[in-house]
Amino acid sequence: MESNFHGSLLGMILDAGLMVKFVLLILLVFSIISWTIIFIKFRTYRRIRQENEAFDSDYQKSTKLSDLLPTSRKYPFSTTAEVFRAGYAEMTKANRLSRDSARPEEISLSSLDNVERALNRASSTEMTKLESALGFLATTGSASPFIGLFGTVWGIMETFKSIGARGSATLAVVAPGISEALIATAAGLAAAIPAVIFYNYFLNKSRTMVQEMDNFADEFLNIVERYLIRK
Repeated sequence: MESNFHGSLLGMILDAGLMVKFVLLILLVFSIISWTIIFIKFRTYRRIRQENEAFDSDYQKSTKLSDLLPTSRKYPFSTTAEVFRAGYAEMTKANRLSRDSARPEEISLSSLDNVERALNRASSTEMTKLESALGFLATTGSASPFIGLFGTVWGIMETFKSIGARGSATLAVVAPGISEALIATAAGLAAAIPAVIFYNYFLNKSRTMVQEMDNFADEFLNIVERYLIRK
């Protein structure tokens, strides 16, 4: 082992056993996928935030919901705009049924429930989109340290087997194998730490956006209630 020990990180990886190399490959794949998700989610969340703010500005300036509908279509990433479109579509159906019904009061009350369900359904759909792929970050954050630890334990076992075969336990014999095995633990932590950090970051962002959708849905429902019941 002493003759094969290079000291550098790349040298230790190359000198590691087959199982440790396999573990490092798995952790590399986890890390690449995690960072891909992180970059995509970061760009998507930033776009959603920008469009939500723009749509909210248009919503505050608007005096008629019908004028806001074509404006909302300019914001395909906006979660609140999507909730608005779902609620407005259901309100349009309710208004059409109310005009055709002999008892518009009953239609209005039942339609209010339909609008509320449409808003809740749209919010749930958008929440699912926001949190998609975050499960992989959570899995990486929880599993990678244990995968790395497995590689380390395996590498240490191989080191002690080599010690037993050679009948020598000097530091020069033990240190290279132990250091090579510990790379797996370091790689597991390197994959897990960013995944955990950004999982919590995106989860907090998602919860904030979901709360914004719920607040908008409540406000929209109040408008519909005044329109349907008091007309």
